[in-house]
Amino acid sequence: MPKIPFTRGHSRALTKRHKIAVAGVATLGAAAIAFSAVPGNAETTTSEAATYSAPVKYSSEQLKGLQSDVSEQLAAKALQGKAAEAKAKAEAAAKAKAKAKAATAAKKKAAAAAAAKKAAHARKAKEAASRAAHRAKLKRAVHRSYANNLDGWIKQSLDIMKSKGIPGSYNGLYRNIMRESSGNPNAINNWDINAINGIPSKGLLQVIPPTFQAYHVAGTSWNIYDPVANITAAANYAAHRYGSMDNVNSAY
Repeated sequence: MPKIPFTRGHSRALTKRHKIAVAGVATLGAAAIAFSAVPGNAETTTSEAATYSAPVKYSSEQLKGLQSDVSEQLAAKALQGKAAEAKAKAEAAAKAKAKAKAATAAKKKAAAAAAAKKAAHARKAKEAASRAAHRAKLKRAVHRSYANNLDGWIKQSLDIMKSKGIPGSYNGLYRNIMRESSGNPNAINNWDINAINGIPSKGLLQVIPPTFQAYHVAGTSWNIYDPVANITAAANYAAHRYGSMDNVNSAY
């Protein structure tokens, strides 16, 4: 009887059909051996003769077929295992990639938020510094002492004009003041057309009341005879009409 060339591990992979076939081969082989051991002159029945007259057909080729089937099953299982392993590796790689991508996005978002926060702080700090500088400038202007004369009035008016963005120079103001009032803050014109109309020109730069009120600069007195208020309002009016008091060389 031919030996079945399978290991102990491989036999576990045989299907039920294969196991039945192998058992049949083994049984027929045993029967063949028993038949060959019977003497030639022994009597047999017709049925026994018919049973043992046919030659055994289970050859090594059939066993090779079974071995081939088992090998195919093992190969298929190996391929399945490799496929499952490859799939698991691919899924793990995809998860790792997604995790890395999420981490990168989170870092970028955090960096952008930090940059925005830093920029906001810098902007607020700059604005605070600007306000502080402006307050300090105004404070210096307020607390600066000026002489109570024409020179002091012009200088104080120029500081206010500068803080309000009103153009004009010391020479331009002085020149027009001397022409209009000779430096007298209480001067009043009682003879020109404005006086005839009931609104005489007044103060250092001879401003009529409606013009003084329309171009009055905040922070100065509302008294038209106040030297600083009169100069600053007249300079504001001249800036709107002539570009600057420096451009005025006659009655305006």
